Amino acid sequence: MHIPDNFLSSPVWASLDALAVPAVAVVSRKAQKSTDSNRLPLLGVMGAFVFAAQMINFPVGMGTSGHLVGGTLLACLLGPWAGALVVTAILVIQALVFQDGGVLALGANVINMALMGVLCGYLPALALFRTRWKWYGVFLGGTCSVLASGILALAELALSGIRMPVALLEASLGLFAVNAILEGAITVSVLRAIERLNPSAVREEVVRSGRATWSKVIAALAGVSVVLTAAGVLVASTLPDGLEQVANKLGMPFGKHPAFRSPISGYQINSLGGAWFSRAAAGLLGLFLIYVVCALGGHLLGRMRRSYL
Repeated sequence: MHIPDNFLSSPVWASLDALAVPAVAVVSRKAQKSTDSNRLPLLGVMGAFVFAAQMINFPVGMGTSGHLVGGTLLACLLGPWAGALVVTAILVIQALVFQDGGVLALGANVINMALMGVLCGYLPALALFRTRWKWYGVFLGGTCSVLASGILALAELALSGIRMPVALLEASLGLFAVNAILEGAITVSVLRAIERLNPSAVREEVVRSGRATWSKVIAALAGVSVVLTAAGVLVASTLPDGLEQVANKLGMPFGKHPAFRSPISGYQINSLGGAWFSRAAAGLLGLFLIYVVCALGGHLLGRMRRSYL
């Protein structure tokens, strides 16, 4: 799903970079005003959890793999604006530290997954939130989030002059659909588990006296994140994701010419090779960086909100 450098044409990635900067600024302002202070401590641990979950690729058919994106999950817990900021932070760390997604294409990835992906995931969930179909709305949101991100990525390739055969386009959409269905199912499962720890977690109204129960959620998510990062690399699929498979079919180099070289690109410490320890150590470092960035962001949002009020 992450678009690498040298994949989009210069006018396309430059335009999307220029659009993403003010869009993220607007989202930051919205998050400052609307995110409840009771949920700000969740930004760090939720960012770490989604990052860890994204490292676990699973097969989706036709020799490809997928992974959780997490936009709907974050939107349902934190609200759409804070959720979009957390996804943005994850994408920035992935691009700059792990070279997962291009630096020049960062604007495209932010718009696809952090902005439009979160928005398209949040709206269906919100529409059914107060009905008995609440969990169907969450499932639909997760599905729509991935489909929207995938379709936008394919549209940007088309705008860049990349012509795809109809059969390949249909296969790509089918793979995105499978990944989207799994995204919806995982999102529902995780939110149900969190709701069991804190019944106020997935409600529109926030129970302000529920601070103590958030500690259970934070501890559980932190533990799961570490386990996923350290042990998940042993079971994660090594198959290419949908977008990389498209590149392979078209004979295009995928991520072969990055803007710079990172010592821990590809989610491993390159000097240590591809052994489990190398990948686990790189993942844990990324987990720490994501937690710090998102937790600091939550702290700053809280301070700005208090000064604004």
